[in-house]
Amino acid sequence: MRSILVTGGCGFIGSHLIDKLLSQRKQVICIDNLNDFYHPEIKLLNQKPHLDYKRYSFHNGDIRNESFIREIFTTYTFDTVIHLAAMAGVRPSLENPVLYTDVNINGTQVLLEEMKDKDIQKFIFASSSSVYGNNDKIPFSETDMVDQQISPYGTTKKMGEELCFTYSHLYEIPTSCLRFFTVYGPRQRPEMAIHKFVRFMLNEQPLPFFGDGSTARDYTYIQDIIGGILAALESNDDFMIYNLGNSEPVKLADLVSTISDVTGRTAVLDERDLPSGDVLRTYADISRAESRLDYTPKTHLYDGIVQFVDWFRTVKTKHPQLF
Repeated sequence: MRSILVTGGCGFIGSHLIDKLLSQRKQVICIDNLNDFYHPEIKLLNQKPHLDYKRYSFHNGDIRNESFIREIFTTYTFDTVIHLAAMAGVRPSLENPVLYTDVNINGTQVLLEEMKDKDIQKFIFASSSSVYGNNDKIPFSETDMVDQQISPYGTTKKMGEELCFTYSHLYEIPTSCLRFFTVYGPRQRPEMAIHKFVRFMLNEQPLPFFGDGSTARDYTYIQDIIGGILAALESNDDFMIYNLGNSEPVKLADLVSTISDVTGRTAVLDERDLPSGDVLRTYADISRAESRLDYTPKTHLYDGIVQFVDWFRTVKTKHPQLF
């Protein structure tokens, strides 16, 4: 039986995707190195429900390890590869750009090299809105020039897209690159803004608040992103890039106000300068995904934050050591 390979499948987006794939009775192979970017127990908790399925297999390993990747492709036959594994985040990439380059570019190439002579019917590459940098034109469109990233993370994602195009062209690997716009929801990584703000508010700690509150992000709920990935799996693209966002930017000050409303806590701000790698706004033009994938984000920010806060309170009660 042919399988789906999901790299980074124990993380935030990957674990939600595998939830859905298993519910669709797919055979799923997950690889993840369970690194210490955040508490590895969080990833194990994300993965726990999957272990009940005989159609699920997990392998602990690094995408940069050529022999490990070769063994995976020797052991299993894949018709689909969904590549989510990466070092994530703009601000951490400023502190360790060499690691981000190694994992996100070299790791992607190791995977593509192994795929090039296999009968892969669909390859999904997780890209990011960070490739747009401080794009002057809004909303951000897939046809915009993206040659001026302002963070190592954004640069590595743009390079990943270029590698995907090259291998798609040379080896006829049908490929969709998905530019995710600030994904949030249950299981979100702890260093991301919504997770951090909820955690700090509930703990009555000052919030690290960068800039004057006018920066804006196109916050996109996890289940809307999963819907976009699943739609891309069914597309007939030779090579295509898609924005997956909510297409409704929210200012930082408004985000804090919404979280305060949901949690019932008053925010105390620890005001700081905006880091040089942070973009001023993100705003997805999703018309291509709407027309080609029938992608329609459905979750309003308030409702999504309610879902996140409910999840966070439940997990913190059961596993207080994690947060």
